Amino acid sequence: MSEKRDYKATLNMPQTAFPMRANLPTREPEQLKAWEEMDLYNTVQRATAGRPKFVLHDGPPYANGDIHLGTALNKILKDIIVKHATMAGYDAPYVPGWDMHGLPIELRALKEMKIDRSKIDPLELRARCHEFAHHWLDVQREQFKRLGVRGDWEHPYKTLTPEFEAKEVEVFGAMAAQGHIYRGLKPVYWCPYCETALAEAEIEYNEKTSFSIYVRFPVVDARGRLPEGSYLVIWTTTPWTIPSNLAVAVHPDVEYGVYPTEKGTLVLATALAEKFFAAVSLPAVEATATLKGTDLEGITYRHLLYDRVSPVILGEHVTTEDGTGLVHTAPGHGHEDFEVGQKYGLPVLNPVNDKGVFTAEAGPFAGMFIEKANPEIIRALDEAGMLLGQGKIRHQYAHCWRCKNPVIYRATVQWFVRVEGFMDAAKEAMNHVKWIPEWGYNRMYNMIDGLADWCISRQRSWGLPIPILTCSACNEPSFEPKVFARVAEIFRTEGSDAWWRRPAEDFMPEGGLTCAKCGSRTFHKEKDILDVWFDSGSSHVGVLETRPELNWPADLYLEGSDQHRGWFKSSLLTAVVARDGRPPYKAVLTHGFTVDEQGRKMSKSLGNVVDPAKVIQQYGADILRLWVASTDYRNDMALSENILKQVADAYRKIRNTLRYLLGNLYDFNPETDMVERDDMLDIDRWQMHRLQEVVGRVSEAYREYEFHVVYHTLNNYCSVDLSAVYLDILKDRLYTSGATSLERRSAQTVLYHVADALIRMLTPILSFTAEEAYGYLPKPADSPATCQLLTMPQVDPTYLDQPLAEEWEKLMEVREAVQLVLERARADKLIGSSQEAAVNLYTTGGEGSLAELLNKHLPDLPSIFIVSDVKVFVGGQSAPSGAYFGEGPGDLSVEVVKASGEKCERCWNYRELGKIEQHPTLCERCAGVVLAMNLEEA
Repeated sequence: MSEKRDYKATLNMPQTAFPMRANLPTREPEQLKAWEEMDLYNTVQRATAGRPKFVLHDGPPYANGDIHLGTALNKILKDIIVKHATMAGYDAPYVPGWDMHGLPIELRALKEMKIDRSKIDPLELRARCHEFAHHWLDVQREQFKRLGVRGDWEHPYKTLTPEFEAKEVEVFGAMAAQGHIYRGLKPVYWCPYCETALAEAEIEYNEKTSFSIYVRFPVVDARGRLPEGSYLVIWTTTPWTIPSNLAVAVHPDVEYGVYPTEKGTLVLATALAEKFFAAVSLPAVEATATLKGTDLEGITYRHLLYDRVSPVILGEHVTTEDGTGLVHTAPGHGHEDFEVGQKYGLPVLNPVNDKGVFTAEAGPFAGMFIEKANPEIIRALDEAGMLLGQGKIRHQYAHCWRCKNPVIYRATVQWFVRVEGFMDAAKEAMNHVKWIPEWGYNRMYNMIDGLADWCISRQRSWGLPIPILTCSACNEPSFEPKVFARVAEIFRTEGSDAWWRRPAEDFMPEGGLTCAKCGSRTFHKEKDILDVWFDSGSSHVGVLETRPELNWPADLYLEGSDQHRGWFKSSLLTAVVARDGRPPYKAVLTHGFTVDEQGRKMSKSLGNVVDPAKVIQQYGADILRLWVASTDYRNDMALSENILKQVADAYRKIRNTLRYLLGNLYDFNPETDMVERDDMLDIDRWQMHRLQEVVGRVSEAYREYEFHVVYHTLNNYCSVDLSAVYLDILKDRLYTSGATSLERRSAQTVLYHVADALIRMLTPILSFTAEEAYGYLPKPADSPATCQLLTMPQVDPTYLDQPLAEEWEKLMEVREAVQLVLERARADKLIGSSQEAAVNLYTTGGEGSLAELLNKHLPDLPSIFIVSDVKVFVGGQSAPSGAYFGEGPGDLSVEVVKASGEKCERCWNYRELGKIEQHPTLCERCAGVVLAMNLEEA
């Protein structure tokens, strides 16, 4: 009787230290520290010096609070692109930046520091804002680093640095020199809460409930075209603008009717009469006469609240969609009103101050805030006999992007960029840009086409001053190029605070300055600051042209789709003027917004906001990075706790695949143990073919910025191709074959190539996990210290073998059919593990048939099916129809029976045991392996 032995020690079991559990919240900070110690960014930049450049120019976030999910998403996308570019053979520097000026920062600073800006010196306020912005830059920098974003964090660009400000002044000067800068009185978006003008890019549209009123104006001079005692009927949702009414506009081609009613003879568009009568609860009547809009031009009416007479004018902007077809016109409170008013020489009346309070010009409403004045104005209209009807309407209305309050149109003197002068150049420049997705072109074109002049002045203190000196005698601004050069020179050394510290004379050229209009030599400095979009829109000059590691133009701009009207647009406009019609970017990529699982915008009131800091604390940054990669960012991107759990499950599959691969490479040396392709087993060559397909698909997806395709390709590859098929089949060979046998080394060669390729393909996305896995990968001696210095895997055409792949795809179909029958046998407890089963396959023969394929691979079929025995019956022998019977591809029939023989103590397959006397409880294969091991040990 032989001595009882434990054969477990003779198995080649995985021996990696790569942990099963990720514990990312703990491990990632350790990795960050290691990267910092190795000076990762500069290490990568030194290693890639001399390569072709790829420059992604960072759109600067505001330094005014913690990052949110949107900013995290944006930075992760940029990091994926930059890391891939590095691994694809480029020198890809990444200089992160911050928008340090502007209303968002000033408002937060005033609020948190409890400062009244009207009671503080501008220089002191600027010092407080400077301190505030730098505090949040430091906070955000650490938060971005925690995401695993690689960049030059020690030397970011800031829009408040002296060099940046000097370059911005140069851009302004170039625009002024070409006649594109002017000062004018025009209605602009105005926030009475922030007390400043706003640009279109600073407007958000949200729902608002407004008053809806119908008002009649008594006709004074009908010019013989209307009956005596007629009234013009208007409709408005802004009663507070009634004090500024100076005209009524009609469309020249619209038909207007004369309607005798109990409220007098009313004039309105015939197309809107029915709707009007219903709205004011008047009995509908037929028109006694009709006129075209041109017939009404020149008729005058009286404004009873102010006893002034105003004209009827023609306007192409008038429609018959709502209201009455006659439009109340206040040139001081509307762009179209202003434009049509200019044609008719109307004055610009604006009886509203910076705080949205009526001035003395508004008469009885002086001192009232406009919104609070609405009911009082309606009451006055009613008492004057002018009000026909009132109600309320819920509609989309312009709101301030920062304070979220409704804005108004208000005519004030502002500084503008005359866009019309270079609009065609901007459109032409767009044709030389790659827009990703392609619809970005149309969106941007629509932003540029017909663009109103850009209001660039802001009535605040925290920003770059508009570098204009104005004649104190005649109020004429100077556009002398030497002034801009002098301002830039001073700002370059002292920063823009010098504008408040120094007198106007210091910014004049040598010899002083003479007014071109009146000859005066006394000037004063402009008090307004530049729009913050002018700041960031000048960054292509202030950063790309001043940092030696960067290039102009940038290879890529990447931001949210809202930046078509923001940074993308302002950058394009400044570039085509300052840089001879050239765009500042070669490609523009846009992403959507973050929403919850139901597609709703994230908001605190809904309780659906996902805080990236909490995600990292609970799951780790790599889970957030994987979510970013898993979503098609061209659309809005949903995130919730449920979605995070799904992403975490996918991550675990990828991690466990890496763990299995690395665990079976513990004794593999890629420099000495690699098996050549021609010596590999067929299934290993097939898997190498499959790897090339994955590498090709992933490489293409990375190049096209389709990271969701990268994610799905790798997730499916790990879950299906590897875990569910190849690695499952491989276990017997890896664990039970001789440690250095061709069979095992062939398998390990594949595992090494797969692990190496996976780590490379995952590095841009799962940066922490890839680095950790790279630490356990057997590597040649000259391997780089970090996986971020590896190159992306390339398709090796020598492994591509389509006929072999087709063979194995057919075998996998057979395997799937066998597994279905095995499951039934297991469910009925005929077998426990699949190794307790034997499989009989029945099919017809013939050249090129399935039978030929099965017989060719007959020795491999037990391991493919993970059973103890397989027999193939061809031709005349009919297939049985027993309890465990099923159909397969073609005419294949599958039968599962209990395996004969005894269970081998080492491989657990059922075989004839004892053929080798020294090991009576082992099958012949396992006994041979153990004997060989004993000989080696001896």
